[in-house]
Amino acid sequence: MPCVLIVEDDEDIRDFMDVLLRANGYETMTAANGAIGLEVMGHRRPCVVLLDIQMPVMDGWTFRERQLASPNLADVPVVAVSAIFDPKEVRDRLAIPCLSKPVNLDDVLAQVSTACGSGAAEA
Repeated sequence: MPCVLIVEDDEDIRDFMDVLLRANGYETMTAANGAIGLEVMGHRRPCVVLLDIQMPVMDGWTFRERQLASPNLADVPVVAVSAIFDPKEVRDRLAIPCLSKPVNLDDVLAQVSTACGSGAAEA
C-alpha cells in the first residue's frame, strides 16, 4: 500500500490530512517538523511527502535542502503545503508543486495520486 509522509507542525492539519489519506486507501506517516520527517524517511521511504514550509526546529526549506543532499532520499517527490508563502515562490525556489492552505481536498488527492497511484487499489 502506498505510504505518504505528512510533515506539518499544526496538529489539526496533520491529523486532518492523515484521516483524509487513510480514507482514500493510503498508509501515512506523520512528522511535526522537518527534522523528524527526515528521520522517519530514513526508516521507511514514502511515495510522496506533503511538506509544510514554516515549522519550528527545521522548516520546509531546510528539509528540502537536506533531502536533496541525501542520495537515498533525493528522488522522493515532495509537494509543499503553505499558507505563508506564495505558491509560485515555493515552486520556483524548491522546484516542487505547492498547494495553498487551506488546501483543496481534491488537489491534495490529485497530487498524491500522481506520485503514488490510487491508494489501496494499487496495492
